Amino acid sequence: MRMRTVLATTTAGLAAATCLSAAGPANADANSPADHACSPSVSIDSFSDALDKTTYGGTFVGNLSALALDGDGSLAALSDRSALFTLDPQTLAPTSVVPLADESGAALDSEGLVVDRDGTRLVTSETEPSIRRYSPDGKVLDRLPVPSSLLVAPAGRAVSNQTFEGLTLLPGGHTLLASMEYAISGDSTGIVRFQTWNRTKDGHWRLGAQYAYRTDAAILGVPEVQALPDGRLLVLERGFTSGVGNTVRLYLADPRHATDTSGVENLTGQDDVHLIKKTLLADLVNCPALGATAKQPQPNPLLDNIEGMVVTGHGKGGWKVLLVSDDNQNAVQTTRFYRLTVKPGIVAEG
Repeated sequence: MRMRTVLATTTAGLAAATCLSAAGPANADANSPADHACSPSVSIDSFSDALDKTTYGGTFVGNLSALALDGDGSLAALSDRSALFTLDPQTLAPTSVVPLADESGAALDSEGLVVDRDGTRLVTSETEPSIRRYSPDGKVLDRLPVPSSLLVAPAGRAVSNQTFEGLTLLPGGHTLLASMEYAISGDSTGIVRFQTWNRTKDGHWRLGAQYAYRTDAAILGVPEVQALPDGRLLVLERGFTSGVGNTVRLYLADPRHATDTSGVENLTGQDDVHLIKKTLLADLVNCPALGATAKQPQPNPLLDNIEGMVVTGHGKGGWKVLLVSDDNQNAVQTTRFYRLTVKPGIVAEG
């Protein structure tokens, strides 16, 4: 999502990329003696600004909104300006770029990304919103159905630029989940809907259950969600306060006992609706800065407009997670990659 100012305070791919490293300028050394803990559950291994304000093949490498692993172990990085990059998993250097467009050739506000088991790309756009299937060379293959209530007004109840941001494939590959960024009209502020689709026998997708998730504050939205192999989710919450900077928090969430809200017209926090349970893993403001610098006010110079996330594998101490910030092609923002270790064994509680 292009930065919104708020006033107020899969498993083959995982095995192929367990050793992602971020080489390049402004890259923090993972072997630094400094304490890398952000919380008891999360530590930051390193960061890299190697791709900040660079180009590849005439395409600006930035505006990155989503990350995914390809079957060959490479890293896919989605720009919200209709470009899909392939990055070297070791150096982060771009190796190819594919332009994306809708069926009429118009640009997308592309935000969420999944590389499916057959190599096709599932890509969300905030414009309608929509989810399209693309071939590896960028050809539109299919378009998934979207509940009418989640469409942008006046067709539905969603607000423009606040729709499908996160996208992930649940364990087994039979269920796709997309997260809305903010609440739709009629729902309480801070309650966002997570929509699922189930894979059909012929390889298409039909609408599935829908769940409700509450963010910690009205200014926070959900820019990304990623599934763990046990069915739980890593969820990013993010906000921006002018003159203060970004808030970015990482949660462990469990949708497995949540109410299916697809038939609930208005979500107002009623007792008979069980929200997705979540546990705070880390507020990234508490991570060590590792020498990072910020081009605008930030509560921690390490922070920026973090928007993309992918689980890259399992290593010593926990799950390896890669984040990326969307610089909005803005001189005072940075395209920055972050490598985290998230410890397993946390049980999500309300």
